[in-house]
Formats: sequence, structure tokens, C-alpha cells
Amino acid sequence: MAHTTTHQHESNTKRIWYVFIILSVVTIFEVFLGIIRPEFLTHTHFLSMKLLNWIFIVLTLYKAYYIAWAFMHLEGESKGLRRGVVWTAIFLISYLMFILLTEGDYIYGVFKTSNVAWDF
Repeated sequence: MAHTTTHQHESNTKRIWYVFIILSVVTIFEVFLGIIRPEFLTHTHFLSMKLLNWIFIVLTLYKAYYIAWAFMHLEGESKGLRRGVVWTAIFLISYLMFILLTEGDYIYGVFKTSNVAWDF
């Protein structure tokens, strides 16, 4: 009983270019915002951070999700595995960024408004 398996190779060139274009557009938009730094985004604060920083965080999380989705082949996995990997990573990265930025803002405020010298 010989099996004759004919597997057709499928080219992913179109998919690779599509992912490249999406990630490039998001990155170019981030760089554009970083260069022009709109005043209404830099002077508006939300949860003790500038709105521009929140936009960068959200766009970075989107890019990380899309990279995992496309290049780690999560799109073909089961729903439970996808949710387990993506939600855990997004939660932990978001939590870490929130803690670091909140504490950093507090430390900056303490050093800015007190008599403690910037000796480090």
C-alpha cells in the first residue's frame, strides 16, 4: 500500500508583503507622531501619562500582537491557545508598562518638587 501524496507548495509572498505593509504603516505613523508631537496629545494627560505615550503603547501592543499572529503562526492554532498566548502577553506587558511609567512619573515628581538632589 503505497501512498501517493502530492503536496502543492503554496507561496506566501502575498501574505508576507501584506504583513510588511501593515507593520510599516503603523511604524511610519508612530515615527510621524514622534517627530511632530502634536500639542494636544502632549498636554493632555490620562492616568498620569501623556496621551501621546498611550497612543505609542497601544500601537506597540498592536504590532506585537500582529507579529505573533502572522510570524508565530497563531492564526492557525486553536482558539484557546491563541487566547492563552496573546492575552497573557498583552496583560503582562500592559501591567509592566503601567507600573514602570506610573512609578517613574512619581519619582520624577518627588525629585522635581523636593530638595532632594539629582545625584545619580
